[in-house]
Amino acid sequence: MPQTAEHALYERFLRGLALSPRLPAMRVGADVLTYEEACERALRQAGALLAASPSPPRAVCVLAERGFSAYVGILAALFTGAAVVPLQPDFPALRTRRMLEDAGVSIVVADARGKAALAEAGLDLAVLDADRSPAAGVALDAPQPVDAGDVAYILFTSGSTGRPKGVPITHGSTHHYFQLMDKRYDFAPDDVFSQILDLNFDCAMFELFCAWGAGASALAVPPIAYQDLPKFINESGITVWFSTPSAITLVRRMSGLAPGTMPGLRWSFFAGEALRCSDAADWQAAAPGSHVENLYGPTELTITISRHRWDPETSPRLGVNGIVPIGTLHDGHDRLLLADEEQEHPAEGELCITGPQMSRGYLDPGDDKGRFLERYGRIWYRTGDRVRLLPGGDLAYLGRLDSQVQVQGWRVELAEVDHAVRACEGVEEAVTVTRETARGLELVVFYTGDSSLTAAALARQVRTVLPAGMLPKEYRHVEVMPLNRNRKIDRGRLARVAATG
Repeated sequence: MPQTAEHALYERFLRGLALSPRLPAMRVGADVLTYEEACERALRQAGALLAASPSPPRAVCVLAERGFSAYVGILAALFTGAAVVPLQPDFPALRTRRMLEDAGVSIVVADARGKAALAEAGLDLAVLDADRSPAAGVALDAPQPVDAGDVAYILFTSGSTGRPKGVPITHGSTHHYFQLMDKRYDFAPDDVFSQILDLNFDCAMFELFCAWGAGASALAVPPIAYQDLPKFINESGITVWFSTPSAITLVRRMSGLAPGTMPGLRWSFFAGEALRCSDAADWQAAAPGSHVENLYGPTELTITISRHRWDPETSPRLGVNGIVPIGTLHDGHDRLLLADEEQEHPAEGELCITGPQMSRGYLDPGDDKGRFLERYGRIWYRTGDRVRLLPGGDLAYLGRLDSQVQVQGWRVELAEVDHAVRACEGVEEAVTVTRETARGLELVVFYTGDSSLTAAALARQVRTVLPAGMLPKEYRHVEVMPLNRNRKIDRGRLARVAATG
């Protein structure tokens, strides 16, 4: 196969192909696709995609469930030189339609569920059946060349107007990112990576392309695995784990966090929401041979932009409100902290970042307002996250700007209330939301743990650490916290429940 430019995202897979041609690139249940088999399928699909398009496509959507069809589809889309747009078949039809239109998708790789979703969206687009292998005669000899500034993939984040915002990420940005990953981690061909995150979630790119860049295999983790996760991890040989922190709570509920239950893990990564120190400590005890890292980064900054490696001795002292620090920024990036719209602060404020991993803006330039700012002759991305610079140089996560609310004249950080309730005896997890009432804004706490705890008992304990103006109005017990598609706690759903009284 002819040599390709090293900055191309698909070059990660070709590296794995050279290292491990006959080893599994991807595993789904007991089935495997070797690097050679996956490459052959992807080249055929890429050729079929180009043959079915009157002109080279700008964006190719992969509309399929996690599995071989989606994984090979992502490679095929990249091999055409187009941007890949991974979407979920069970998205609402109107949302799917809007994202396809905004991304400029002209052709879709779809499995059976994806084809049904596309029909429901009502768009007349060319479709390549992901479950059928195209004829060998259309196969490409090699992936199409791309420039560093070309878009590798487009992901969508929620928009304040209700319309998702498209985030284009270039091959150059992913190249910088994965170069840093290669330097930092010792991933190898005998590693097995968990692949648990939905493919429209940017951290899924870490799972796939870190694995493929090392010649390792990515294993699709089914939801049923959580019933006994240590058993699943041990039997399937997973050595690299990646999930949201909410997974730790779920594993704990299934009695899976006993010390030493996951001895084969070498690396454990958590991202997507705040990681609690208590959760990191319990996971570390269950996986004593694993490095545990807290990764942080908005989609606009290419997967993750900072990291903190958990240390049982020092990390708990660095955490604020019981949350593991998000650590230090990746090489090549700069930060500034905004105390308000104009003034910078040396130690605490909204985190703004610039550097080679930053997206150049949203698909709709109108969405850039308020999220990108110009200062010192450079463009910076405003994360919307409040952080504090710690003495050793790490950044402590304080919460979202929009999680700081005014209650009866008090400025309240919801994360601080969460921390206070979690410290109560019998409480496992706590999430604070707000609701509007005729009396003004009120705080409502949802918690898991001992269902016999009374609201009065919780209020007495919380009152010892929080001033009166920050006290929740109501405490509601739930068996489990609701999770969204990306397995983060669904705070929006809790807020809607709280609003119903």
